[in-house]
Amino acid sequence: MRPWTTSTWRRAAAVAVTVVCLWYAPFAMTELWSYARPGAAAPGRWLLAHTVSPRYVADALATRVAPYRHSLIPMIVHSVLGGVLMLLGPAQLLTAARRRARLHRALGALFAVTVYASMAGAGLYLARTAPRDAFSGAAFWIVLATILVGTVLSVTFGILAAMGGFPGLHQRWMLLCYGYLLTAPLLRLEWGALPAVLPGLPMTEINRVAIMHLGSLVVFGALLASRARDRRDTVEGLGRSWAPLPVTAAAHLAGAAALAWLVRALAGHGTTGRRLLVAYLLPYAVAYAVMALGARRAGRTGRPWAREEWRIHLVGLCLAPVLSAGAVLLCEHSLRLDRFTALTAGVAIGCGMTAFGATVVVSLRLMYAREVVVRTRAARLPVTAAPTPVP
Repeated sequence: MRPWTTSTWRRAAAVAVTVVCLWYAPFAMTELWSYARPGAAAPGRWLLAHTVSPRYVADALATRVAPYRHSLIPMIVHSVLGGVLMLLGPAQLLTAARRRARLHRALGALFAVTVYASMAGAGLYLARTAPRDAFSGAAFWIVLATILVGTVLSVTFGILAAMGGFPGLHQRWMLLCYGYLLTAPLLRLEWGALPAVLPGLPMTEINRVAIMHLGSLVVFGALLASRARDRRDTVEGLGRSWAPLPVTAAAHLAGAAALAWLVRALAGHGTTGRRLLVAYLLPYAVAYAVMALGARRAGRTGRPWAREEWRIHLVGLCLAPVLSAGAVLLCEHSLRLDRFTALTAGVAIGCGMTAFGATVVVSLRLMYAREVVVRTRAARLPVTAAPTPVP
């Protein structure tokens, strides 16, 4: 049997993402029709009821009528345009892979406008909905707000990178943006799959389990896609690492201390806390192992740029528990949330936010490298003598 090569894995991942997007697009577009017109088609709800049980779906959606109806138009705009984005994303990946630059730019402009409009609808819903009235409570509201901000900023930085002549950075930001968008279909998949692993849990609890790892999952996938598409061994003007051994060691120590605190805090909430802890730690451990192995392998094979990017994201991953611990204290004391809700929200947003920060550092790293090259070339230019003034 022929072994799978890197290109085969990359092609399989692209096909899998495309299949998920095409599967979810019609469900997203029709998800809220029944709230505007009772009895309207709701294929996503029908599929979930037949996958798990009708009672599972009915109990979850019974409390959604009032919060959705007072923001129904923004929510319908958000969901319909979200379905459109599920179709535009694979189209953008395909045009980039086929090097159809003109079509890629046109679809990219449409994609950006659609992101802004869809997120505006979501923002209106969140602004009109109290955190305690959101699906699964305040923690889920905080996660949705964080994803919204991350999505808008990612597509904005992607546009600025393209305008500034940084195609690699444009690619990274757009992959991260689409990773945030993919939390929607992945959450629906977990609504159908997790009840088989955790029988008897209502959808509100399934949501809590899912948000423990969805953020880390999508940003990790965006990083893998970025590294797979960037085949450069080095970058001109790279210079010294921005994540040397002392910085990496300090991040590991701080992250280990914060992670120990989070583990002890979540484990103190009985079976529910331990369930959330497992949902958080397993993907975290896998992401850490892949990043550490990628940095080590790149160093051994003489690929300094790959090692640098892996290291920067590894530092970000180590600092995710630190950010989560700080977010827990902020949510508990400033937002007046109870300890368990604050823990859930803080842990859920940590990896997504630090991955965003790591992408910012990678962007600054590449911009600084280009500035070094520009200054070096300018210094090597011959100095011409000033013309003699004519009296």
